[in-house]
Amino acid sequence: MKTKSLPHRIGIVSLGCAKNLVDSEVLMKQLDASSFTTILDPSEKDKIDTAIINTCGFILDAKNESVETILNFVRAKAEGHIQSLFVMGCLSERYREQLSIEIPEVDGFYGVNELKTIVERVGGRFRKELLGERILGTPSHYAYLKIAEGCDRHCSFCSIPAIRGKHISRPMEEIIREATILVKNGVKEINVISQDTTYYGLDLYKKRRLPELLENLAEIKGLEWIRLHYTYPDGFPPEVLDVISRHDNICKYIDIPLQHINSRILTSMKRGIDKQKTLELVKLIRAKLPHGVIRTTLITGYPGETEKDFKELQDFISQSRFDRLGVFTYSHEEGTGAYELKNTVPGKVKQERASTLMEMQEEISLRLNSARIGSFLKVIIDREEEEFYVGRTEFDSPEIDNEVLIPKTGKQLNIGSFYMGRITAAESFDLYAEIED
Repeated sequence: MKTKSLPHRIGIVSLGCAKNLVDSEVLMKQLDASSFTTILDPSEKDKIDTAIINTCGFILDAKNESVETILNFVRAKAEGHIQSLFVMGCLSERYREQLSIEIPEVDGFYGVNELKTIVERVGGRFRKELLGERILGTPSHYAYLKIAEGCDRHCSFCSIPAIRGKHISRPMEEIIREATILVKNGVKEINVISQDTTYYGLDLYKKRRLPELLENLAEIKGLEWIRLHYTYPDGFPPEVLDVISRHDNICKYIDIPLQHINSRILTSMKRGIDKQKTLELVKLIRAKLPHGVIRTTLITGYPGETEKDFKELQDFISQSRFDRLGVFTYSHEEGTGAYELKNTVPGKVKQERASTLMEMQEEISLRLNSARIGSFLKVIIDREEEEFYVGRTEFDSPEIDNEVLIPKTGKQLNIGSFYMGRITAAESFDLYAEIED
């Protein structure tokens, strides 16, 4: 029997969130161990034998991007640029049967928990001993660290529990082992992620153990920054704030998606928290981390959101003056609790409200950034552009937050290294700095 020759170059397109990226990185490591050459985020006409698209299916815009990417590679396959095309991830998990019918050119659709099957389908061998190891798709000095899968929350607008399943915490020793490997390989900054990091440990240890996990991560030699993402407001463990405050290498940064402030809407969203408790939590975070920053996300256009509710949201932003803020328009997703509600806010109104909130945040961010002029901040250098080195402070997560622009004035800076920068100027979402000798 003639053995089919193995594809030598496999392109992996990773769409969506950082959690998806980690899955793609794990897949690359498995394929590398089977002697494949992997290329992250190739174009449709790069020289690859096989393309694997790791999709996002969270909201409409993400679904559209995933479908468009699949169709681009379908065309590349028809034109002979690639031989095989596989699709994995959240969109595939959610709409596998429908996609198989509508895009038959794809050689296989796989869900979020079928990594082993994908590796074997392309001719590789899945190696359990490599669990916790991956090939980074980020710059070598920072990485994302996923501490759990799935989610036990039932937010009415969110499809993630239906896609990813129930919350499953990873054993703490496994997480620490992975973080230690990352640091040995040159990672200096770790961004802790899962769908709800505050829930960590409840399933496995019967209590929240995020504070203990952070303590253990902070003890890893050579790990200079640890940043905490995706904290949930309901049941937020205040001990986490004490741990962050105690350790210099844990960034004074809290990423907490509040989503809204109106109590009626929060109840409909099934967030488990009302306006008063939200305000108290924000106050607590600021009291415990007086020099820290809060990043949050809000949803506007949720079913039943009136002009009065929207004005309440505007007042909340004005009063809270969040350091970092993202705004999403409500996406009416089948399979979610809110899908049973009438989608009452027109799309144009949703967009107008989102734009209004972001204009408010732009002004707030400019004032907060301007207040930093003349101060000294530790900066990590992410990349080099024509006129600037581009870096970040501990208050900025990669790709989603502010950046620090350092003019090239003859002094050589190294990517992935830390420097003390004096802030010289500010824009709404950027700082400018000079590096002190």
